[in-house]
Amino acid sequence: MKPTSFDYTAPNTVGEAVSLLADEEREAKVVAGGQSLIPMLSMRLARPELLVDITRIPELGRLHVDESGNLRIGAAVRQAHAAADNAVRDGWPLLAAAIGHIGHPQIRNRGTVCGSLAHHDPAAELPTAALALDARFVITGPRGTRTVLAEDFFVATFSTAVDADELLTEVVFPPPPAHHGWAFEELTRRHGDFATVGVAVVLERDTAAGTVRTARVVFCGAGPVPVRLPAAEDALVGSDAGEQARAAAARAVLAGLTPSDDVHATAEYRREGAAHLLVHACTTAWERC
Repeated sequence: MKPTSFDYTAPNTVGEAVSLLADEEREAKVVAGGQSLIPMLSMRLARPELLVDITRIPELGRLHVDESGNLRIGAAVRQAHAAADNAVRDGWPLLAAAIGHIGHPQIRNRGTVCGSLAHHDPAAELPTAALALDARFVITGPRGTRTVLAEDFFVATFSTAVDADELLTEVVFPPPPAHHGWAFEELTRRHGDFATVGVAVVLERDTAAGTVRTARVVFCGAGPVPVRLPAAEDALVGSDAGEQARAAAARAVLAGLTPSDDVHATAEYRREGAAHLLVHACTTAWERC
């Protein structure tokens, strides 16, 4: 199939882009990498009257670490660029690893970090990584700029806190704890497919006690948004992340995770897979602390 007809424009400033999105006379969509939008246009699942290309806005192409140590990724930064950046690989390796699971190199070379986050497929890797890393989202619209926490950003499947007249301009990742370990694991039918289920784990080590000080456990493919599981985190905090703690965390997954059945897998299969993934991810994360 082919898309319906649409107009195209490429503004040079964020203000121009927001003005175009706020035009109530026609529906507009943002395009940067287009790896999600273009297939939707071709299948006529989306029928915007205007595409607003944000890749010519200079500040949206920036990736840098600010004076406070936060990693800031603009809306036009490609996934491959972020994954290959030394600052990302050294300071936020979970993010680089999550990007490595996205599709294939051709997709990562065109797709953007913020584009995947704004599209919000709940089986995608980046929303899960963003919640695990406590990201913040900078959104600009006709009413000004606001910042939204990761737990409030993802609303439902393909739905986020970004309104139709707003633009996600930047995602901000705070520096992780000094003594932390991480792991990103997922179960897929084939390499490059969306995850049947996946997990991101971040463990902070209490170096004096030799135990887990804090834990973040977030699943993808387990609900309409990335699912953080406090019960699994509680099973790990205060422990040495050993076999008993990992088993308790796995039981928390089996008891507390409520995925859905679909054509790809049953809910029971996803729960069992998530529990096994978590055990392995906790082992890896603890070794990296």
